[in-house]
Amino acid sequence: MTRKRYFFLILILGTLTALSPFSIDMYLPGFTAIAKALNTTIEEVDRSLSSFFIGLAVGQLLYGPLMDRFGRKKPLYFGLGLYILVSIGCFSATSINTLIILRFVQAIGSCAAGVAAMAMVRDIFPVEENAKVFALLILVLGASPMIAPTVGSYLTAAFGWQSVFIVLMSIAILILLAIIFTLPESYQPDTTYSLKPMPIINTFLGVLKDPQFYTYAIAGSFAFAGLFAYVADSPSVFMDYFHVSGKVYGWIFAGLSIGFIGSSQLNNLLMKRYRSEQIAAVALIWQVAVSVIFLIGSLNGWFGLAGTIVMIFCVLCGVGICNPNASALSLAPFSKNAGTAASLMGAMQLGVGALATYAVSLFDNQSALPMAVIMAGSTALALVALFVGRRNIAVTIEVDAGTVIAGH
Repeated sequence: MTRKRYFFLILILGTLTALSPFSIDMYLPGFTAIAKALNTTIEEVDRSLSSFFIGLAVGQLLYGPLMDRFGRKKPLYFGLGLYILVSIGCFSATSINTLIILRFVQAIGSCAAGVAAMAMVRDIFPVEENAKVFALLILVLGASPMIAPTVGSYLTAAFGWQSVFIVLMSIAILILLAIIFTLPESYQPDTTYSLKPMPIINTFLGVLKDPQFYTYAIAGSFAFAGLFAYVADSPSVFMDYFHVSGKVYGWIFAGLSIGFIGSSQLNNLLMKRYRSEQIAAVALIWQVAVSVIFLIGSLNGWFGLAGTIVMIFCVLCGVGICNPNASALSLAPFSKNAGTAASLMGAMQLGVGALATYAVSLFDNQSALPMAVIMAGSTALALVALFVGRRNIAVTIEVDAGTVIAGH
């Protein structure tokens, strides 16, 4: 493969991976404008974000079997086509309930892009290069929270919040054209793959029964919920409570994303000296400690704008280190069903994230307190899940060792 071809494939797959984050981050600066235009509250607009996360969780489970059965490109065409059509609906929405429903459907469409990108990496590149390719995709993915909110803030200020959905639709059209004309099918359809409910459900249940999977998938999902709480509540906190403009909010959001992106890259250095189990545990303890301080400070009014930014930055650093290790440990036991495990883990993360964003919308409080409550509560649950689950992993290892000895 030539370097030019290699770069092009990384760019296309990275763009596919970034479609869903762009769809989330670009419209955040328009929350206040959407609330005014649709005669509702920011808390109600938050629910359109929750519905998007729920759609992503559903799509994770939907597209994996479809892409194994029909190949990668046909389900991807369907998903992107659905995304484009629904984006027009979002542009035309005249009520918040309509927008909430349309965002759910739009998420199901966008989810095809992310699932296809992960599958195509395994199809196209040699196994020994997969980790490198995934790292490059993370860099492209990490750029989206730095670029999208800033672009969204300027679009909203200049052309209104509806313009964001026109731009998202245009991006999806360009991606679709690039895939149709330049990206080959990477996986031939498997006509023996069953799409009947019971075989699919049994495979998912088999994955769920593994102690290492459910320990780190649950812990990682609740730890990751802090990021979702931040994304959902940040427009209210910064634009309504601290009264920054949409443009300034976009820059704050971009700056805070450095905490998540930078710490995830720092993780590569830590892994040279420590095991993933150690790094995940310490990062989660750090995240709990910072979240509790953030909660206590929010209750007592300790933090102004600068202090709030610092506390969120510290929480996101914990998420950035914990998440890749928890994800890797969740998938480690699987070779044959790695795709199923990955889709299930993604659905769990997004499902818990959707609950976190919905919980934020239930608070009638525009301060940072709702965000701090969700962060502290979810990370505490993550820590409990980690330490309880690790005991089950240890028991399983002892039982397996005893079985091997008895066999000899």
